[in-house]
Parts: sequence; structure tokens; C-alpha cells
Amino acid sequence: MDKLYESFLRRLDILQDSTMRSIAKDIDWSNRILYIRGARGVGKTTLLLQYIKNNFSLNEEVLYISLDDIVFSEISLLELADKFCKNNGKYLFVDEIHKYPNWAQELKNIYDSYPSLKIVFTGSSSLKIHQGQVDLSRRVVEYKMPGLSFREFLNYTHTFFLNPITLYELLTNHIEISSTVNKKIKPLVEFKKYCKYGYYPFFMENIRSYNQKLNNIVNLVLESDIPISNELKTQHIVKIKKLLYVIANSVPFKPNIVKLSEKLEISRNTVLMYLDFLEKAEIIHLLYPPVTSLGFLTKPDKIYLNNSNLNHVLSQELKDLGNVRETFFMNQLSVKHKVNYTETGDFLVDKKYTFEVGGKNKTTQQIRRIPNSYIASDEIEYGYKNRIPLWLMGFLY
Repeated sequence: MDKLYESFLRRLDILQDSTMRSIAKDIDWSNRILYIRGARGVGKTTLLLQYIKNNFSLNEEVLYISLDDIVFSEISLLELADKFCKNNGKYLFVDEIHKYPNWAQELKNIYDSYPSLKIVFTGSSSLKIHQGQVDLSRRVVEYKMPGLSFREFLNYTHTFFLNPITLYELLTNHIEISSTVNKKIKPLVEFKKYCKYGYYPFFMENIRSYNQKLNNIVNLVLESDIPISNELKTQHIVKIKKLLYVIANSVPFKPNIVKLSEKLEISRNTVLMYLDFLEKAEIIHLLYPPVTSLGFLTKPDKIYLNNSNLNHVLSQELKDLGNVRETFFMNQLSVKHKVNYTETGDFLVDKKYTFEVGGKNKTTQQIRRIPNSYIASDEIEYGYKNRIPLWLMGFLY
């Protein structure tokens, strides 16, 4: 316990920024057991430590642990929780839960045995709390943590603070909103930076090594998170890497599942299963038509990389800027809205709004007769009527 507490205090001491992400306000921290899931690198550990630093006195009532600590090769999580509670422990923050075998069963036992203990745990996006012999979904309140929005990126890199806006505010008042932002910065300059290195908060550590770190994260997801979460053997990892390579250099990718299965020498269902793994790990984003029910064996109409930073790291050549624009739109809108495929535009949002995404010369020809239709235009600082600056789509969370 002493070594774990010492490690906890050391992490707090080196925490450089106590300014919390907007998601912290959306989380109901009073719940008995909370699960914060998200892709590697989006800042889950930082969020936990910031919350502790801002809300607790440092005493025996609160403890942060990371389950990748070697000490958990000798002591179980359940044993740790028992000792913690017997020493007046009340708030246990558990990081990297996916690194610990049998985590679901032990969390259930802790929840049932220590009713006065509040637990917050984090895990990778691939983690499954709804499956297996132990179903925690009835006990756990779950929150998904995305990477930084363009708005959050601006707040971290400048001294001002910009508030999030709703989609309705964006559609009805985008001229005034963009005018306010343009008085503070040159949004197009900042937007290019964000698309290259602004989604994952670790850009603040060192921009030069950003691509290398992101590439390492992708490899860890492919070689560790996905196999562990889905109990896959080594041969699957090789095939998943090949599949991702094909997608990354073809996005937005209109999949031919039969050709992919032939190229990878696997069945159609296995291809679809791999796509599901990659999406749950937040490496790719699958775009479907607005149907009522979907399973992982449903063929997507288009495939995008999860965010524009991955375009720059995984694609061999960025030949088409349109890919980056559409990926940015998909990534930012899908956090709080339902985004679907449509034949009449690029995206259908909330089954109501049709969007075309393009540059400053993108015409309204394709959507001119469609109600509630808009152009999300890159390379413009201000919009007009139904033409909205693409960068403003990054202000929705």
C-alpha cells in the first residue's frame, strides 16, 4: 500500500496542468462505480489525476492505482481494495483496467462487498463490460472520452477560452460565431495544425515526436488491446494490420468485402469482424445508412480513419485533402450526433441534416433541392447562408 500511495503522489506532483476537459462536467462523479473508456492517448489518466487534485485532500480516503504496476503480479485488485477499505479508504481510482486479468469478476466482487467504496476505472475502447460470464453493465455507469475537439485544441494552445456550441446554434448563427473566433485567431492556420497533431493531448509534450508516439499507440492497439480484448491469436494480428494498411491508403474506403476476404485469405465474416474490432478500438470509423438495427456482420458503405491525425500517420501519401476534411467532419460530429451515409450528400446527421464537405469552391448543385442541407467548406473564415466553415464543426464539444 505504501509504495502504491507513493507512486500516486509522484504522479500528482508531475501533473503539469490542472485545467480539466469539458467531459469532466458531463460526468456524474457521485455514482458508486464509473467507467471512463476511450482510445489510447486521449487523456484518461490525466483526467483522473486532475479530478483528484481538484476535489480531494490528500489523505487515506483516496487512492489512484494503475493496473500495469508490477505490484499487481503479487497482490490482487480485490486484496488491495480490502486493505484500502480497512484503512478508511473511500474513493478508489483504477487506471488501465484492461491490463488486469479477471478484472470484471474482481470489480463485481469489490462492488458487492464494499458498498461504501466509490470506484472510477478507465479502460481501452476495446474493453467489453457487456459480455462474458460477468456482466457489469447493470452496475457500471459508462462514459466515452473522445480526443480533443478543435475548440479544446484552441483553448489549450491560446490564453482565451471558447465555449462549445450546439448543432442548432451552429446552423442558425454560424456567421456571428465565426466572427467572434476570427477576432481572436486565424482559424485556418490553426485548423491545419489541428488536423496534423491536435486530436491527442500529448502533442503538448513534444510536437516533433508526435507522429512517432501516435504510430506507437496504433501498434499497441493492434498488438495488445485488440488481441487481449477479443482473445485473438498472433495470426489474426497480422491480418488485421494488413487490413488497416489497405484502408489507410484508400480512405474514404468503399469496401468490397469479397475482394478484401480474397486478398487477406480470410472469410467475409472475419473481415467484418476485424472491421468491428478496429472501430471499437477507435482506429477507424464505419459509416452506415440510417437503418434501425446493425450488427457487426452488416457491411458498411464507407470506412474512414477515426481522426485526421491518423490520416497523416498511417497514409503513405496524402493525395486527397478531401479525405482529411471528411474524416474531420465525421470525427467531430459523431461525438454527440448520429452520422450516417447518404446517397444525396456526404453525410446525413441525426437523420435530418444533409452535409456536403469540400473546399471553398464546393457548389450546392448536389443538394440544392434537399431541405436542411448545408455545405461544410474548408478554406473559408466566414460562412454565408447554408455554407458553413468546416473548422466550426470542431466546436460541438
